[in-house]
Amino acid sequence: MTRIDSDAFLRDLNELRQIGKFRTGVHRPTYSPQDMESRRWLMEKLRECGLEPSIDGIGNVYGRHKGPGPHLLVGSHIESQNEAGWLDGALGVMAGVALARAGLPVDVCAFADEEGHFEGGFLGSRSIIGELAEDEIDRSRSRNDGQPLREALADAGLAGLPRMQLEPGRHKGFYEMHIEQGTQLESLGLRIGVVTGIVAIWQWHLKFIGQQDHAGGTTMAERRDAGLSAVRLLAKIDEEFWKFCGPRSTFTTGRISLFPGAPSIIPGTAEVLFQFRDIEIPVLERMEAALRAMVQDSNRREKCPATLTQMARATPALCDPAMMGALRDAAAALAPGAWQEMPSGAGHDAQYIAKKMPVSMLFVPSIGGISHHWSEDTKEEDLALGIQVLGKAAETFLGK
Repeated sequence: MTRIDSDAFLRDLNELRQIGKFRTGVHRPTYSPQDMESRRWLMEKLRECGLEPSIDGIGNVYGRHKGPGPHLLVGSHIESQNEAGWLDGALGVMAGVALARAGLPVDVCAFADEEGHFEGGFLGSRSIIGELAEDEIDRSRSRNDGQPLREALADAGLAGLPRMQLEPGRHKGFYEMHIEQGTQLESLGLRIGVVTGIVAIWQWHLKFIGQQDHAGGTTMAERRDAGLSAVRLLAKIDEEFWKFCGPRSTFTTGRISLFPGAPSIIPGTAEVLFQFRDIEIPVLERMEAALRAMVQDSNRREKCPATLTQMARATPALCDPAMMGALRDAAAALAPGAWQEMPSGAGHDAQYIAKKMPVSMLFVPSIGGISHHWSEDTKEEDLALGIQVLGKAAETFLGK
């Protein structure tokens, strides 16, 4: 069995943690100086472990194995959410470095902007599979400050560089190691999660049209308050939606905007961003039908009609049975009785790479389930166990 150096793996993670350090976490927004410093640092690490490093025009950092295959692709992302955790994404990239250091035939990739700092999101993984068009790059803006993506790429020194594509037939599959970003493993006293698939996110925009008017001069009977219509529908969804969900479905109201948004003006318009997630298409379709019926019922009852527009309709990405089998066998050998199969409730680069090759994911516990916050953490012994399980699974799947 190939020996994975867990100590070197942990040292790499903690060294990367110092770039953009924020409290006990990091602040490395995509294409920021901190992010670009981390990408240059990673390229040197890839070179040290024998890979051929490069960076492309969207910011993907790629380490190519120089020897014969079959090859695996291993990776994730290294930018972070604002003032967020040190392991989200970074763990999967440094896991690839650890496997390469051990001599396994892996290519390592840090995909750009999985965290969605720019409109569109998943820029790197979508670009590398050929699903990011130039006109989308032209339109995209930063969600933080509105900076055009083209301008951000130029400031980062990436303008004019070609965007790489995955080489057809080179990879037997893609592994991504990640923190759970939830409490399932920790609450059950487990240390390893073998991911069965990655949920699809269906995103919706709701717009309610009322009548903007004076908050004092307009009687309650006369009012067409778009904000109250929105709140009443959301309360109905919260009360009834669970009847149509699966056991691991989630639904979230991410934004409520009232216009004009002044304290003495009745809102004439309300806009809502709403999403739900599940790993099974029939469940997603059932949730969609329920949402449409609730909007229809709202329009029957309310003075402020609502329109429902779908913004995103992803497809769940199921993990490859053979790659999962290798992870199961490794977990059973190295963490007997301390692992389970589970879906991923979050989106990952793996869901896009799955369009081009088999994929599988491995979870380690998140302390308190915390992620996307600077206090995100995982026990070192769980990180070390996770890299050993991944290494054993990779070796088995490659047939080495």
